Amino acid sequence: MPWRLLRPVGLVPAALVLTTIAAGAEAGKSAGPSESLLILQIALLLAVGRGLGEIMQRIGQPSVMGELLAGIILGPSLFGWIWPEAQHAIFPKTPEQKAMIDGIAQVGILLLLLLTGMETDLKLVRKVGRAAIAISIAGILVPFACGFTLGEFLPDALLPNPQERLVASLFMGTALSISSVKIVAVVVREMNFMRRNVGQIIVATAVIDDTIGWIIIAVIFSLASHGTLDVASVAKAVLGTLAFLAVSFTIGRRLVFRLIRWANDNLVSAAAVITVILLLMGVMALITHLIGVHTVLGAFVAGILVGESPILTRQIDERLRGLISSFFMPVFFGLAGLSADLSVLRDPNLLMLTGLLVVIASVGKFGGAFVGGTAGGLNASESLALASGMNARGSTEVIIATIGLSIGVLSQNLFTMIVTMAIVTTMAMPPMLRAALAKLPMNEEEKERLEREEFERRGFIANLERPLLAVDESPNATFAAHVAGLIAGMRGLPITVLHIGKRAEEQEKGPHESHEAVVKKAAETVSAIGDAGSVDVVTRTRRAELGETIADEARKGFDLLVVGIAKVAAAKDRFDREIEDIAAQFEGPLAIVVGKGKHLKQPMPDALNILVPVSGSVVSKRGAEVAVALAGSGSLRVIYVATTRDKGAQRGTSRGLSQETGILKDTSDLAARYDVEITTTLRVNRAPEAAILREIDTTDVDLVVMGVDRIQADHLSFGGVADAVLRQSKVSVLLVSSGEARQAPAEKA
Repeated sequence: MPWRLLRPVGLVPAALVLTTIAAGAEAGKSAGPSESLLILQIALLLAVGRGLGEIMQRIGQPSVMGELLAGIILGPSLFGWIWPEAQHAIFPKTPEQKAMIDGIAQVGILLLLLLTGMETDLKLVRKVGRAAIAISIAGILVPFACGFTLGEFLPDALLPNPQERLVASLFMGTALSISSVKIVAVVVREMNFMRRNVGQIIVATAVIDDTIGWIIIAVIFSLASHGTLDVASVAKAVLGTLAFLAVSFTIGRRLVFRLIRWANDNLVSAAAVITVILLLMGVMALITHLIGVHTVLGAFVAGILVGESPILTRQIDERLRGLISSFFMPVFFGLAGLSADLSVLRDPNLLMLTGLLVVIASVGKFGGAFVGGTAGGLNASESLALASGMNARGSTEVIIATIGLSIGVLSQNLFTMIVTMAIVTTMAMPPMLRAALAKLPMNEEEKERLEREEFERRGFIANLERPLLAVDESPNATFAAHVAGLIAGMRGLPITVLHIGKRAEEQEKGPHESHEAVVKKAAETVSAIGDAGSVDVVTRTRRAELGETIADEARKGFDLLVVGIAKVAAAKDRFDREIEDIAAQFEGPLAIVVGKGKHLKQPMPDALNILVPVSGSVVSKRGAEVAVALAGSGSLRVIYVATTRDKGAQRGTSRGLSQETGILKDTSDLAARYDVEITTTLRVNRAPEAAILREIDTTDVDLVVMGVDRIQADHLSFGGVADAVLRQSKVSVLLVSSGEARQAPAEKA
């Protein structure tokens, strides 16, 4: 192994020595629980866990394996075997001291399930649901039967309560049947197979496995709590679980979304949304506890609902994941490793049973998943890849084993055997899955889908999460609401309508409902064509000066501001003061709507006949994306224009025409992806603004959509071309600007 792989844990021996000395000194002072010793334990678990996790990642293994191995190294398996006095000084068995760090571990379990739920993609499950459900059922039944049978034949010495063998057997069956969705998703993502057909089925199947598994664990927990097969209590747990899931994914989904949105919009603190998410997790965990099942189910469902919230900003998502991954995961998995004493495997009988457990778990899961894949319509290569991926137990298995140990279903030796099985199957999965996936060919349909998704990933519209609409009481505001609704409706985006006209107390009897209705009606027109779903609209009123109001809203994570007010342009090539104030306080992409002609008389047209100029620049492509999104049942005309007057005079060469034709073809391909028919035009010997205005005069277009750059200046400017079109066009104009101002030629289009 290269020495650079060992650098992350180079300080571990020194940390052990220093920690041992400090722990010994602390133990000499007091026999009671020690906060200092707790800090030392956490620091050591973090240092060794993260160091080994780094090494695992560098050799192609998930980092969670390093965190689990850290606990095994620090526990009785190695450190306690080599230097038992030091190990006992750092991790004493006294109930008071152990309870302190166990409390952190219990919170860690809930947070890990919250994170697992957040990583669960229900859209992916729905997309490949039929095949994934069939595969998941087969992949659970076979290993469950194997595990249950093994539990029935286990020696009494391995069971904490031999008279309750049924509960232990059910627990063993569940433990052997669940895959680790986190490990599976990480490996599939690292191999860039997440969007491949078989990759989606693997992850979706793992999600279903996890969900079914946690429900079964919750029921078994209820069964174990009563000691016997109490039909009434089990029925209560099952019915309570079904009711909890039904309410969670209907009313609860909406409630979670509204709570997160309310916290994001109304609370000033940067950590407010994270606090709300943690409270939701706690409440749902308590609910599952009250209905007689384990709290992990509540945390897992809370994570799913939080992950589906359409306004969970990337920053908040990363902060929460960072907290869990950097602190709670190393502590929890480290403690799980501490609880596993691998030295007991020196007993030949236990070692043989552990090997048998690994074989039964692997053969059962591999065979069940392979059969399920074949029955689900996959070919042999795809079924092999599926079976290889589903065999990883990893973090999920360790969590289940920890729960089993804590509720008295598993003995210490049986816990160690299951943890060993989890380590072996998880470390074997990545190379097996890589080998299986590398041999899978790609068919034409899959290739086209991946190309489309890659295109959308780099696009503007496909990456929008939350637009803001700023309007007053003018007809142009109604037209802007219609435009914003069409944009939001494509992907079912939640939108906030901000009234910036008169003071709030005068507006409250004004057009709030009408603007909201306009947005919803336009959005429904678009979403009815696709599958985006309904659009959630919230109305807010201006409570302060315009600049302060926009600045307050800008901090809430909006990634597009659509502006529609009565007056846009002022004299002398300047925008109106209100437009400049708005633009100065919003650093993201800005869409300024300028309704003219019939759109001021009929601001909610049935269709838009759009003209979009393109030049090959990034901003012109953004304008083309917006134009395609707005076209719908109307028409779309694309005109190529040169980006400067000089270039416009030099486009007579075949090379230039080839480039221009290529740019128009790119736009045609974009429109084809959304089933929008377009007409293309070349205007190579005219100044850009002249070419655009000429096209307006000679065609039946009623809206010009232009992608523009913000130009660095002492006032808001999008360049001479945009200004000329804005002032001279007889039809409506939509300017879609980049986020940051930059130096650019005045003629930039």
